[in-house]
Amino acid sequence: MEQTIHSEHNRLRWQCRRGMRELDEILGLYLDTAYAGLAESDRACFSRLLEYPDTLLLEVLMGRMIPTDTDVAQLVHNIRNSVAP
Repeated sequence: MEQTIHSEHNRLRWQCRRGMRELDEILGLYLDTAYAGLAESDRACFSRLLEYPDTLLLEVLMGRMIPTDTDVAQLVHNIRNSVAP
C-alpha cells in the first residue's frame, strides 16, 4: 500500500512539472500540502485538471477563466485559496 501511494505521488509529481514556473510552483505546492487529504473523487478531479493543456491550465489557475466542469472549478478555487500568499 505504501509503495502504491509513493508511486502515485511520483507520477503526479511528474505530471505537475509543466516547464512553466508558475504552474510548477502552484501544482507542486498543492500536491505536497493538500493532495494526501483529498477524497478519492477530488483526487480524480485533480488528475482531470492535470490533463488540461498548459495554456488552459495557466488561465484557470490564474483566475482568468473558469472551467465548465463544476468539480474542476471547485478544485481550482481550492487550489488558488490554498497556495495564495
